[in-house]
Amino acid sequence: MSFKIRILGLDPSLVKCGWGVVEAEGTKLRHIANGVIKPDTKAEMPNRLNELYDALSDIVRIHQPDEAAVEDLFLKNNPNSAAKLGYARAMCLLAPKQQGLPVSEYSAKKVKKSVVGTGQADKVQVAAMMNVLLPGVNVKAGDAADALAIAICHAHRASAAGALHRRFA
Repeated sequence: MSFKIRILGLDPSLVKCGWGVVEAEGTKLRHIANGVIKPDTKAEMPNRLNELYDALSDIVRIHQPDEAAVEDLFLKNNPNSAAKLGYARAMCLLAPKQQGLPVSEYSAKKVKKSVVGTGQADKVQVAAMMNVLLPGVNVKAGDAADALAIAICHAHRASAAGALHRRFA
């Protein structure tokens, strides 16, 4: 007996924030939706953050995920870029949490290893695996593909946790 879970994956950015929703039931995966949020890069930071938060909140309301997963912060050479990525991550963590969802975080390396088999996979390899694991999605390499991969990484964890729970319950 398996349980069904709908997961929102988020690839944070203040330029192109990828999002993807998948449904997992046991080992079966189903694509629900995906896209990219592009806040106005000419707007002041508080307005960009508000735009990102509102768009993420709308996605949660529309697609009704059970849980969310966000890519963890990785270090950048430019401190200003790292700070902006941190702001975007904050919105990605806060928007689903404000609507009562549990939120998990995964490193890029863990996501790539989970869906491709190696933590060194590039964006093209990740997108190719999304098109294999989610037939018909036809996603290109980039932010939406990465977000779907984050959701699938979480689905693997949720499936394993559910199996352990059923085994020891």
